Amino acid sequence: MIENDKMGSMDFITLNGYKHNFFESQRISEEEAKQRSQSFYNWLDSRRSVRDFSDQNVPKEVIENLIKSASTAPSGAHKQPWIFCAISNAKLKCEIRIAAEKEEKISYESRMSERWKQDLAPLGTDMNKPFLERAPWLIIAFKKIYEIDENGSKHNNYYVNESIGIACGMLISAIHNAGLVTLTHTPSPMNFLASILNRPSNERAFLLLPVGYAEQPAYVPDIERKELSNVSFFYE
Repeated sequence: MIENDKMGSMDFITLNGYKHNFFESQRISEEEAKQRSQSFYNWLDSRRSVRDFSDQNVPKEVIENLIKSASTAPSGAHKQPWIFCAISNAKLKCEIRIAAEKEEKISYESRMSERWKQDLAPLGTDMNKPFLERAPWLIIAFKKIYEIDENGSKHNNYYVNESIGIACGMLISAIHNAGLVTLTHTPSPMNFLASILNRPSNERAFLLLPVGYAEQPAYVPDIERKELSNVSFFYE
């Protein structure tokens, strides 16, 4: 059932007992849309994963804005099943590095196939992760596999991996927009992160992002992205 507000305005409607605010979409010309989409692509295409971090300070307010930007992401049933833990504490960063490198050593020596290691070789990555201490901030995205209310009762979340994946993509874009760099780090398994940070039982580490300014000079692998024809198919 749809009802207008009592004053007859279209500022909001009531749909099935819930308020829905009026949304005015931005209308631009086709030409401007082409220009904006091209400009946005060019800007995003300049983003690179960086392993060489400066220890220059990044204000906490910037990190807060990055997390707020990520949290604008859509999510299943609007449950927003994520928590972003931001760490600047040197002791915690050291603990995280030690634990991550322990898992990485096992992975490189026994878990990873030779083919996998060959595929990683052009990226210049190995089991050593100094950026976990060097970067001024670590942001760790935890997915909330279910909610726990104040009475300890569990409540469902929906499409958790999809939701937090979208939020992390928006977070990476926000980091780039702030003139900062990051690197997607996924030590496996990541259970040690919840333990070090004393996170509740309903949270699972999803992604670790060191955040800061690029060291000068910084170097990135000479690699190319796939062409449009290799990542799309149009049905017209």
